[in-house]
Amino acid sequence: MFARVKKSGNHHYLQIVENRKEKGKVKQRVISTVGRMDQLQERGRIETLIRSLSRFSERTLLVLSGNSEVLADAKKIGPALIFERLWERTGIKTAIQKTLKGRNFHFDVERAIFLTVLHRLMVSGSDRFCDRWRRDYVIDGVDGLELHHLYRAMGFLGEALADQLKASEFAPRCIKDLIEEDIFFRRRDLFTELDMVFFDTTSIYFEGKGGQSLGRRGFSKDHRPDLKQMVVGVVIDNQGQPICCQMWPGNTADVRSLLPVVEEIKTITLN
Repeated sequence: MFARVKKSGNHHYLQIVENRKEKGKVKQRVISTVGRMDQLQERGRIETLIRSLSRFSERTLLVLSGNSEVLADAKKIGPALIFERLWERTGIKTAIQKTLKGRNFHFDVERAIFLTVLHRLMVSGSDRFCDRWRRDYVIDGVDGLELHHLYRAMGFLGEALADQLKASEFAPRCIKDLIEEDIFFRRRDLFTELDMVFFDTTSIYFEGKGGQSLGRRGFSKDHRPDLKQMVVGVVIDNQGQPICCQMWPGNTADVRSLLPVVEEIKTITLN
């Protein structure tokens, strides 16, 4: 819909016109002829009409008010404030920093991991999307992070340990396992028991060429049997606290994944 000036005889007329398609062709239809241009301009009717319509357009209001150069920049602060506190109280931040001792990274790995976790809690998606998503949020310590830092942080969590004596038959022990165990030991006391735990699994599929090690085709809970996936299992105690997370090839049945989890819990509790 737009305005145009149509000449008829010796006068020009202001019209409101709309475009519409009929049988694949664009045709114009005159909605209203507002009046003769000379009369409208003489009486200031055009300006009155524009100001009346501007009530329905904030951008036009800024132009008319002379504030069209004002820039508004709003960012969300709530998610980071809440989960930053949980991140610290659960001991995750301290456990990650402990595993980073002696490592010479040139960026803040703990902040990169927190950013990716916060992104997955809020909207999920890839690290590439996370790099764009964070621009709308205030998150301490992430201003200097770039996309490749997020990739390297995830690689750090999956880095295999030199000692593989306690590894399962499906996947090697990695940095992630050390962090989980440190969190468990940090909150364990004399009365800590694991008489009852809850175990649940889900599947995560890989896009592109991902999944070289654990990627297999199997029953997809994401309804994407065309893509390689891996199975992820999480163990939670009866207080709702996570104990450990395990990963298996994408074609592993839930029943088969249970026994390695039991052995992992035994290993943790006996340490």
